Amino acid sequence: MPRVPRPRRRRSVALATLPTALLTLILAATVPGTAAPAAASPARADLREGPRPAARPRTFDTGPARDALRRLLPRQAGQFTLVPDTSAEADTFTVSGTPGAITVRGSTGATLLTGVGWYLQHVAGADIGWPGDSIGMLPATLPGVPAPVTRSARVPHRYALNDTDDGYSGPYRTFEEHQRQIDLLALHGVNEVFVQTGAEYPYYRALQRFGYSAAELRTWIPAPGHQSWWLLQNLSGFGGPVTERLMRERADLGARIADQLRGLGMTPVLPGYFGTVPPGFASRHQGATTVAQGDWAGFDRPDWLDPASPAFGELAAAYYEEQREVFGDSAMYRMSPLHEGGRTGSVDVRAAAGAIQRALWAAHPGALWAVLGWQDDPTKELLAGVDTSKLLILDGLSDRYNRLDREARWGGTPYAMGTIYNFGGHTTIGANTSVWIDRFGAWRAKPDSALKGTAYLPEATGTNPAAFDLFTDLAWEPGPVDQRKWFADFAARRYGRPDAHAAAAWEELRKGPYSTSSGLWSESQDSLFTARPSLTAAGAAHWSPKSMRYQADSVRRALDQLLAVPPALRSTSAYRFDLVDTARQALANHSRVLLPKIRAAYEAKDLTRLRQLTAQWRDGERKLDAVTGSDPHFLLGHWLAEARSRGADRAEQDRYEYDARSILSVWGRRSTSEGGFLHDYANREWSGLVSELYAARWDRYFASLEEALVKHASPKAIDWHAFEEAWARRTTRHPAAPSGDPHALAAAVAAALPKAGT
Repeated sequence: MPRVPRPRRRRSVALATLPTALLTLILAATVPGTAAPAAASPARADLREGPRPAARPRTFDTGPARDALRRLLPRQAGQFTLVPDTSAEADTFTVSGTPGAITVRGSTGATLLTGVGWYLQHVAGADIGWPGDSIGMLPATLPGVPAPVTRSARVPHRYALNDTDDGYSGPYRTFEEHQRQIDLLALHGVNEVFVQTGAEYPYYRALQRFGYSAAELRTWIPAPGHQSWWLLQNLSGFGGPVTERLMRERADLGARIADQLRGLGMTPVLPGYFGTVPPGFASRHQGATTVAQGDWAGFDRPDWLDPASPAFGELAAAYYEEQREVFGDSAMYRMSPLHEGGRTGSVDVRAAAGAIQRALWAAHPGALWAVLGWQDDPTKELLAGVDTSKLLILDGLSDRYNRLDREARWGGTPYAMGTIYNFGGHTTIGANTSVWIDRFGAWRAKPDSALKGTAYLPEATGTNPAAFDLFTDLAWEPGPVDQRKWFADFAARRYGRPDAHAAAAWEELRKGPYSTSSGLWSESQDSLFTARPSLTAAGAAHWSPKSMRYQADSVRRALDQLLAVPPALRSTSAYRFDLVDTARQALANHSRVLLPKIRAAYEAKDLTRLRQLTAQWRDGERKLDAVTGSDPHFLLGHWLAEARSRGADRAEQDRYEYDARSILSVWGRRSTSEGGFLHDYANREWSGLVSELYAARWDRYFASLEEALVKHASPKAIDWHAFEEAWARRTTRHPAAPSGDPHALAAAVAAALPKAGT
């Protein structure tokens, strides 16, 4: 079969450009022979203690860090001197300097930026968050550092990005948006970042060597918004067919992202190959054994090629060869076989795990395998088949449940304490921050601790800037974090100056949504405005909390305090985002007060009262759409415009818009939406989405209730999936830029809501 041209040929990354922690892993690795590697034994316990320092390169290019600094601080970048510190321990920075002349020494480009981030937080009193910043409040001459300060990371692995981030945060993002994300991650001390964009391209090229046509594969590979779950072996085909042009563009984008990370000394974590194949693979390859993976939320999962079969090694080698040509090499690869209910069939999981690791090492000797700790994974059988000293478990449940013993559960395998405080891109605020603080210290202090990292794993990024700041701080603070003091300091720098009203607002938010407890949930409740209409609705997403996880008055009081912040501090993007987000959350919480009243009026057959209350509901939706429309981070129009921008013609643009709309609403086909309970899984309170989908649904529902009371009949049944599918097929345009005065719109929200305690 003719070979299609690759986006561009790439050199393998030089070992000297890798972070020291992962360089050590490569240098220390022993590539196994044909036998499955044994699980780590007590005799190899030293390997499980984390990588030991290796000889550091003599120097490194600070150019990428300087470029990032100019992007982050365009007015003040010239006041920083960035110095490679090859004598420092790995992941260490030192900050010193006089006014207007700040020197940051560090062991990598990313660590230099982490030092800049520390300086901004602790000396300059400014915040560059995700999203929102207060750099406009910095003085023309930056303050000096009273005495040199040195910080070292407390754990070698600071991993970021969930497998679902690309789908829920923006599958059609530009390179500049990804670049901004990398800059922020480096500024906040992250050193390992999952790179998913373009991951379909190695599959596309490698499988053409194994008898599949390009047309077959373009139909099998989903559109970008749903590729996260295809890579997890949960689904295929939805939203396609994709074009070869789009795949090549995405592969080139992913390569640029990986290069950006390498330039800063960060590790691009690439998807590994663990056996996903299209239908009919076994019938096309004699001796190959595949296991049908059954159903996932209404989708047919891709088949699993038994890693112990000879065809697996051949296909894995082809996959890694194609991946290297575009993305280069790495020292860390992400794989989660049998994710969320995958079927083993007659496959020996222990032998399969060993074969997966051997195939990885045949292409990338000694590379680290990152596996998600989720539900029952990784199983004891998988761990028994691999060299666990070269495995890192990204624990997605660290802050969700109680009575966790990770050393006992995973037999001493190294793991990173993670958090998933956001599911589906919900706009709800809050996190179990006190749980993070308590467990990070306690789990590290255990005599047999296998805790070697942190894992920042929200299903979507770009929400909850306080949570992002605090979680990433854990790995760099030399002692226990005082939660109350941390939020007080955050309030002081978030808007560029200390302010009593800002401090009071963040104290309310700390006590409320940012102090939720573990036991069942790691995310706060979502909004009933975004729920599929019902008088008994308790949440929008089926898998979200069904009741408030904190006292709603805390958000209501925080809104009043933020509105009272003096005008001189209202100019920052951080203030505007926080004000809009808090007003949005206060309205969302009020939906849980209004709906029971509407139900009571309907059940009492009080039509007048029902109309009064539903009018209040509609007014709340209008205010919600307006206030979210005043900030760029809450706009449906931007989400849709990016999807359409990737299509070469109208038909392709419409396909990608459907991909982007469907994941926010029906998610997939009817079986997924209904039987899989995924409708509204990615609900979010965005301007345009509120008015065009959520408010329209509730209008339709309230009209049916009124008609039922007037006619003394039961309400007519509504096919909500058909309603939502029709919306997902629309191509209406929405503003891609904010409009309106956030303060005036948030004040209107506050005026319409009851005061706290009433």
